[in-house]
Amino acid sequence: MSFGQGGPDWGQGDSSTPDWAALAEQTERNRARRRRWTIIGVSALATVAVAGIVAVAVVDSGGSGSASDKPSGDLPTPEDLPSSTAGQPEPTFKDEPPPPPPPRDFVSDARRDKAPLSTATLFPNRTVKINGRPYKRAATDTSKGCTDAAHAGLGPVLSKNDCISLYRATFTRNGLAVTVGIAAFDNAKTAGTVKSGYKPNLVALPGKGVPDFCRTVTCRTTANSYGRYAYFTISGRTNGKPSTNADKQAEQAGRDGSTYAYARLQQRGKDQAAKAVGASPG
Repeated sequence: MSFGQGGPDWGQGDSSTPDWAALAEQTERNRARRRRWTIIGVSALATVAVAGIVAVAVVDSGGSGSASDKPSGDLPTPEDLPSSTAGQPEPTFKDEPPPPPPPRDFVSDARRDKAPLSTATLFPNRTVKINGRPYKRAATDTSKGCTDAAHAGLGPVLSKNDCISLYRATFTRNGLAVTVGIAAFDNAKTAGTVKSGYKPNLVALPGKGVPDFCRTVTCRTTANSYGRYAYFTISGRTNGKPSTNADKQAEQAGRDGSTYAYARLQQRGKDQAAKAVGASPG
């Protein structure tokens, strides 16, 4: 069976003329393919370049960096800092004087405790107010032998520990009298021993309007120490009546006298400490 010319297998016979339409179509397909590969290549290069920039930014962010790659909230860059400190306060350094040594240090050893020592320096005031209660100073006395100002119980304790001198002053208030005695020793250890071995009592000191008191009746006594000094009090009634444990006013007068002795000895230490600081270089 023959289909005649123009059927499915129809061609141009042996002619060598190319099929231009097919070639044009193939060429267009090749161009499209090349365009796709070009786009892919450029995208890949762009990705590599961006990765490089990010890597540089990450590395630089740990160093000095620049204003453009400073993370938000990070420390300011050198460009952000003020270029001059003019007008800003400069730090100042002031040499503070050293604190004075503890007052007790100056009254704990005779080799350091060099301030004048007498009833005038220990009991300088004619009137004193102790814990709000006013007292008037009467007689004063210095005993170099110590034992002649102490009764039998106290005398041997003072003598055994080489008491240097004993200074006394009597203060009065509203029918009460208290004698304060301050005994000096070479060092604080000895004074502490005297305080621990204290046996009553100090001889009360009359005079200048104060009658003889606490001689043959019961009175109140105290003992204590500060530095190289031991101090004592004896207090009672100026009318000759005994001051038993029930006599709280006489007991209070004794405590006031002890407080005054402590304050005077502490002040002695403070005065010498302040003088030492003032005389030091600088």
